[in-house]
Amino acid sequence: MMRSTRTRIAAIVATIAMVGSVVTPAFATTYFNIDGSTTLQPMAGKWAKVFMASHSSFPPIQVAGGGSGTGIAALIEGTVDIANSSRRLEPQEIEQAKKHTGKEPREFIVGFDALAVYVHKRNPLDETTLEKLAEVYGEGGKISKWSQLGVFMPEGADEIIRVSRQSNSGTYFYFREAILGKGRDFKLGSRDMQGSKDVVELISKTPGAIGYSGMGYATPEVKQLRIAKKPGEPSYAPTVENTLDHTYPIARPLFMYTLGEPAGAVKMYLDWVRSKAGQNIVTESGYVPLPNPGA
Repeated sequence: MMRSTRTRIAAIVATIAMVGSVVTPAFATTYFNIDGSTTLQPMAGKWAKVFMASHSSFPPIQVAGGGSGTGIAALIEGTVDIANSSRRLEPQEIEQAKKHTGKEPREFIVGFDALAVYVHKRNPLDETTLEKLAEVYGEGGKISKWSQLGVFMPEGADEIIRVSRQSNSGTYFYFREAILGKGRDFKLGSRDMQGSKDVVELISKTPGAIGYSGMGYATPEVKQLRIAKKPGEPSYAPTVENTLDHTYPIARPLFMYTLGEPAGAVKMYLDWVRSKAGQNIVTESGYVPLPNPGA
C-alpha cells in the first residue's frame, strides 16, 4: 500500500513538472542576439531591460548597435536573432540572405522616427526647406555659408560645418534618398560620425554645425529645425503628431528583421515589442509608436 502511495505521488510530481515545462518554455538558445541601427539602440536596450524583468526564463538579450548595415550583414550571415534597421532591406540583401541561410527575411515595423535636422542652440536659424538642405549636403550643392541662408552667426563663423553619418548607417541611407534623391550623392568634406548620439554631441559643441539624427536624441544644447517641403509652404517640427499625420517631410518607419517567420523566443519578443507595453517604451524614448499596438 505504501509503495502504491509513493508511486502515485511520483506520478503527480512528474505531471506537475510536465505542466510547468509548458507554462515556462525552455529556449534552445543561450543568448538572444540583436544588432543594427544606432537610432534604435537606446530604445532596444530599454525594451530588453523591461522585457527581461518580467520574463525570467528568457535567454539573456544582448543588444549591439553597429549601424543598420552591420545588423543586416549579421542577419545575412545568420548570426543574429533580430536585426534592427532604420531603413528597408535592399532586394539584393534579401537575395543574399536567402542564398546564405535558405530563409527569406521578414520585416516588422516597430515604430516611427522623424529624422530631425539639428543646429546649435545659439544658431538663429529656425526653419529651412528640403531644397536648401539638398544644396547644403548634396554633391554640387551651392550653399556652403550660413549667410546664404540669411543667418549671421553670433560667433562670426560663416562656414557651414556639415555633420553626417558613416555609409553603413540606415540614417545616412535614408537621408540621402529623402533629401538628395536617387542618383545624387553627398558632398565630400562632411564630418561623418559613427552613431546618432555622436552627431548631436558634436553639434552641441560646434556653433557652426548642422546635422541629422533621430528625433529622440534631442538635448537642451541643440535645436531641431522646422522643415518645409517646398519654398513658401508651411514648415513643420519633428513631433509625434506631425509624423503621424505626414506633415513633417522627413519621417520613416523603424524596423526589426528576422530570418523567416519568427517562432519561439523570437516571436515572443517581437509580439511584446509591438504590444502596448513595448510601444509605451517607444513613446518614452521620444519616438512615434504604432497607431494600433497589440494587446
